Amino acid sequence: MSSDRWTIERANGWSVHSGWLVGCNFSPSTAGNQLEMWQAETFDLGTINKELGWAADIGMNTIRLYLHDLLFTESPDIFLGRIESVISVAGSHGIGVIPVLFDGVWNPKPRLGVQREPAPRLHNAMWVQSPGSEIFYDRSRWDELRSYVQEVVNRFSNDSRVLAWDLFNEPDQIDTVTLKLGSRDEKIRTATELVSQVFNWAQEVSPSQPLTVGIWEYNSEWQPADNSLNELILNRSDIISFHCYEPREKLISVIESLKTFGRPLLCTEWLARTAGSTVDLLEVFAQQGVGAINWGLVDGRTQTRFPWRSWTEPITEDEPWFHELLHRDGSPYNKDEVETFRRLTSQHS
Repeated sequence: MSSDRWTIERANGWSVHSGWLVGCNFSPSTAGNQLEMWQAETFDLGTINKELGWAADIGMNTIRLYLHDLLFTESPDIFLGRIESVISVAGSHGIGVIPVLFDGVWNPKPRLGVQREPAPRLHNAMWVQSPGSEIFYDRSRWDELRSYVQEVVNRFSNDSRVLAWDLFNEPDQIDTVTLKLGSRDEKIRTATELVSQVFNWAQEVSPSQPLTVGIWEYNSEWQPADNSLNELILNRSDIISFHCYEPREKLISVIESLKTFGRPLLCTEWLARTAGSTVDLLEVFAQQGVGAINWGLVDGRTQTRFPWRSWTEPITEDEPWFHELLHRDGSPYNKDEVETFRRLTSQHS
């Protein structure tokens, strides 16, 4: 229940202990979505190890790691074992992990098995929601998700390599990728109820790490959009996480509005170069004492170096990268960007 939320003092103590968290939303370049990352045929621990080594080399100490409920449903022990493997590899590079249990973005019809190839130059062409719409919109099936939440959280509830639990990524995101399944208001309403349940389930485990769900939508004054989901998130998260792909002034406005809640701040998505969210903004996060987890590390099958607008118009190969920092051979997209990471992380280590 909400009374189990961490006190502000406990949350701020966690922040002092954790230090400045800097990293990326991590998927190996060989995986185009969550299922492809974790399934037996495509689970690529060698590439994960190599690429997390590159992440550590530029100063990163954190990754945000997407899981999926279907993988647990198919084989709980195998999935938990693979999570353990990735957490161990990350830990060997001095990198902590923030698992993401659910995701409300992109394809609402996930299916296990071989994943279709990504359409050329299409941003996140393969990414899938968790849970799929058949469970998300069917309240009678929500209890099927309970064991997934509780067994995953319980397995790592006292593991110092796990830094926090991100319970649900953008749960009310607009479904524009495929056939619209319901109104935006309906998705917000449904997401609010489901996210409340997920908080309850996770709090029953009482992990040693904080729970959070990220704010991603704002009003014209760069305060969280006024809706039931954001109200729930801000009332129940132990630490305040958020997404911001905006330029400097707007990013600072978002940070200032969220600071009023008195809890540690962690930006779990940023960096969209052609939208004005550029690597130099790492300086803002450092100055403000806000954790910074950018989208993407190595260019690969997610194709997120191409922009969001690739869903609505043709994109050329040679325009500036949107997300990602490194080519597949580990060389930087821009040497100055990598030096910015190294310089700022070394100053705050």
